[in-house]
Amino acid sequence: MRPRKIAIIYNQPTSGRYDALGEESAALGVLEAVKAVTAALSGLGYSVQQIPLLPPLEKAGREIKKIDADLVFNLFEGFADYPETEAAVAYILSDLNVPFTGCQGSTLSLALDKVKAKSLLQEAGIYTPRYQVLNNDTLPSFYLHYPCIVKPCAEDASHGITKDSVVVDFSALKRQVSRITAAFNGKALVEEYIEGHEFNITVLGNEKPRILPITEIAYSLPSRYPKILAFPAKWERDSVYYTYTQTVCPAEIDYKLQKHITDIAVKAFRLFDCTGYARIDFRVNGMKQPYVIEINPNPDISPGAGVAIQAEAGGMSYKQLVEKIVLLAMEKA
Repeated sequence: MRPRKIAIIYNQPTSGRYDALGEESAALGVLEAVKAVTAALSGLGYSVQQIPLLPPLEKAGREIKKIDADLVFNLFEGFADYPETEAAVAYILSDLNVPFTGCQGSTLSLALDKVKAKSLLQEAGIYTPRYQVLNNDTLPSFYLHYPCIVKPCAEDASHGITKDSVVVDFSALKRQVSRITAAFNGKALVEEYIEGHEFNITVLGNEKPRILPITEIAYSLPSRYPKILAFPAKWERDSVYYTYTQTVCPAEIDYKLQKHITDIAVKAFRLFDCTGYARIDFRVNGMKQPYVIEINPNPDISPGAGVAIQAEAGGMSYKQLVEKIVLLAMEKA
């Protein structure tokens, strides 16, 4: 059944720790998606209302329970400083008995916890970089091989990732672990850095996933900048990272590697019980072995983001992408 009334929920940007880090621009990105999705849904003939949510979570829950709509288009990304609220809102939506787009709360919660996610991937036989969780006190137990990349354990949108995140000795490791633990809840995820090509791929669907064309993240950075998708590469248009990081879609890769990546992506999509849409990020080393870097349920679907670019490369207009996401939500209802 086609819905008539659709409510778009999203997090109204507010100030928080990202401001102190100079990373507030990511929080504003949701507004671009809201604007584009609203226009697409209106153009498709739906009655659309926008519902911005503000903390605390209890207040947001009361607002959600007032929604009068046939479907909720979920663009909520979590409140500033509280990324775990993205999953919490999805759990609230599940209790309403109203269809909503994207993944369930359990999937969002699992993917946000990068340590649990990596453990699950390993248990399933899916390659992911070797890792440790460290803080200032446990640094002496470090046993990985350099170079490594130091990240927050539970953040999205490349928060905390800078040109200094890749470390090649203990002194640099200590600095980055100290920086990340101070800013992000007292612990840091340290991974062995995979040198090689970087790809991502979007999976659309529920029981029968559809693969969109693969994107390669192509780096032409000056040598002193590690080839990583740092925060500035996504959000700071005047930065070196943004200028020298491009996307190539469809990626120019041989059929065998393409098949390998797509098979892993579908396996990961199902392993995490994704529904609607998700993006899987890879690094491929010199032996053409793909490593899953991250699972991204409910990724950014604004027109300039990877999902929309891949959809267009696969022959879907932006309106068709948005409609497909709606229909997938109704399918699982």
